[in-house]
Amino acid sequence: MGPLLTRKVHDALWTAARAGAFTIECSLDLDRSTTTVALEATRWHWQAAAFPYLQDCAERTVYYWNDGVFEPVARFTTSLIKLVPTEWGPPTFEIDGIKMLPTAQVSPYADAERKVGLIQPRGKVILDTCGGLGYFAAWCMKGQARQVLSYEKNADVIWLRSLNPWSPEIGSGLTLTQGDITEHIGSLNTGSVDAILHDPPRFGIAGELYSLAFYDELARVLKRRGRLFHYTGTPNKLTSGRDVPKEVLGRLRRVGFDAALNGDGILARRQ
Repeated sequence: MGPLLTRKVHDALWTAARAGAFTIECSLDLDRSTTTVALEATRWHWQAAAFPYLQDCAERTVYYWNDGVFEPVARFTTSLIKLVPTEWGPPTFEIDGIKMLPTAQVSPYADAERKVGLIQPRGKVILDTCGGLGYFAAWCMKGQARQVLSYEKNADVIWLRSLNPWSPEIGSGLTLTQGDITEHIGSLNTGSVDAILHDPPRFGIAGELYSLAFYDELARVLKRRGRLFHYTGTPNKLTSGRDVPKEVLGRLRRVGFDAALNGDGILARRQ
């Protein structure tokens, strides 16, 4: 993978070069590691290749090296989908300007670690319904899950994963299927998974992933006493007119879950 640039890293390179430095230690993989970069007035060198300074390096943008130029890690097919840097290192992503992962008080990677810990992944077959950047799947594999079945509907999000050094590699127990989990879940056998991680987009974007019919399917494929963590977020009831977590609690209980609020989501157990 080539270098990844953010405004913070680019400014550090440019400032050091203007100050007359010959090298700088920095990260070119979103704080996954550090490396040494050689500096010149008009370009910089890394791994035997030369790269230009950018004339315009935007905030809240990650750039990747593509065919001799730096381009934003962003695509527009039906929506604008982009990788967005965070102060923590591991990036989040946005769809039409809507942030998909929490970043205000914690790293999205560390947030995923806490939530995966709730379903105790060791030795389990886990259904990851909405894979996103793969942070849930990464922590499942670190937690010695036996198998992770991950689904992601959006091909552009899967492309973001291919450029994100914090996203896990496919294989060794982790499978990633491009497809809508609401269409694929019917092909999963009854009682075939030990735990479920459900991190859907917000209700207004993907209401079908909050439906009673879908929750009934989650209950069907999950073994008895199996755990489910369902991210709901904390939408503002005053502006939305809905208490989404309360609605989700009611639906999960109707299909056979013991469920309770847990942080920005719901932790449930199949009866």
